[in-house]
Amino acid sequence: MAAKREDEWMRIGLIALLHESNTFSAHPTRLEGFRQNLLLEGEAIREAMEAAHHEVGGFFSGLARLEVTAVPLFAARALPAGTIAGDDFQHLVDRLLETVRAAGPLDGYLVAPHGATVSERYPDADGYWLHQLREVVGPTVPVVGTLDAHANLSPAMVSACDALVAYRTNPHLDQRQRGEEAADLVVAACRGTPLTMAAMLPPLAISIERQCTDEDHLVPLYETADAQLERGGVISNSILLGFPYSDVAEMGSAVIAVTEGDRDAAATAALELGSRMWSMREAFHGDFIDADAALAACAADPDHVYCLLDMGDNVGGGSSADGTELLAAIARARFGPSFMCIHDPEAVVACEQAGVGATLTLSVGGKTDAIHGQPVSLEMKVASLHAGRFREAQPRHGGITDFDQGRTAIGLTEDGLTLMLTSRRIVPFGLQQLVSCQLDPSAFRLLVAKGVNAPLAAYREVADRFIRVNTQGSTCADMRQLTYAHRRRPLFPLESETVWQAELEGVVWGHSG
Repeated sequence: MAAKREDEWMRIGLIALLHESNTFSAHPTRLEGFRQNLLLEGEAIREAMEAAHHEVGGFFSGLARLEVTAVPLFAARALPAGTIAGDDFQHLVDRLLETVRAAGPLDGYLVAPHGATVSERYPDADGYWLHQLREVVGPTVPVVGTLDAHANLSPAMVSACDALVAYRTNPHLDQRQRGEEAADLVVAACRGTPLTMAAMLPPLAISIERQCTDEDHLVPLYETADAQLERGGVISNSILLGFPYSDVAEMGSAVIAVTEGDRDAAATAALELGSRMWSMREAFHGDFIDADAALAACAADPDHVYCLLDMGDNVGGGSSADGTELLAAIARARFGPSFMCIHDPEAVVACEQAGVGATLTLSVGGKTDAIHGQPVSLEMKVASLHAGRFREAQPRHGGITDFDQGRTAIGLTEDGLTLMLTSRRIVPFGLQQLVSCQLDPSAFRLLVAKGVNAPLAAYREVADRFIRVNTQGSTCADMRQLTYAHRRRPLFPLESETVWQAELEGVVWGHSG
């Protein structure tokens, strides 16, 4: 029998704990939210995620390409929502660390924090659990991680890891590639390549309305990052756009540069990229269009199919999914062939009790809290009822393949509105949501998606015009309308006179830096 190469004995642990926490939501995230979405240990992770368009899928494929053994340990993910309850988060971290201890010594770890996770006890929840992991595995074992592009990067996250890699696209379509990149880095570190990570945290918050990476206001920043990689010396760099709905000290934007042990090159690249981001700050304010103006623009342009992006009820940002501001405007306008999805378990039950073909008057939406609009009274015919499970095979934002929106009712109004009512909150990331309920996405002249940038990947297939609408809610795009208590200050544009210059003293170094 041929002897194994030394690399073939290498074993890398895989860990994921992902949640985008909206602290403006009045409803905390509980352990049940993870159980409904993803909460796995050991080989069950491989079965569920090895083929996924997700960074964990990239961990598996990257290590397989390098002929290194992947040891899946722990994976947890919940739909974006409110702050994670204290005991529930501690339970997750305890289980995570138990799997690490039970696995015994490993050569390195690939980790997938989100970067905008908040728990009741630990505002910088990702920084907390990463440091807990570091304490268990020791100071010499390489730890390399991925981050969501919406991460609020903290010094604690940086100092716990040898390297961090953020998604480069929004909508997030490159998660698997970023997982593979992280696998390359951790294996290189295990083979002896020193990794030096430098980060800069400019006092800047980018409006969610300006966070689509293929639009003009962000393209030059990513071109600067790409040019650094082409010049050599920098082996990885990342732009963190930030998540403005986590009211924590770390809220805001940041940049990262990673080199092969070259501190000067890492610092220079981070300073350059941070300075470039700051110089573009005036482009990151956002445009804020109200519901009536958006509908008027659609009505004036009958030759195109429009998608209205409901920014204040952005489910992928942790909102309630039952906001009614756009629903009320569409009902007033009697717009015609249009589609909208609302989370309303009570309305679903009413439709099921009435049965397919029945006509009834329903009070729809606006039931979670007082900030997403009032319920809207609508008369509708129950067109169909569905289990609400569907599969999205195409790469979509978030890398999720299997969805469950719970029992679902499709209602039709005389004015041409098709209303999808769901018993669970659902992110509008794929058109199979409609197709699975026997709806043709191309049959509508107006579609509403409760998101900002994430729905673009799917809805571009049927809509040729998009308007981001500045509706009210826990994900309101105009940060000036949110009441912050814990964010860092000053922070542009909330403090418009903020002055900042990138300096070497401001560099935050990674664990091996």
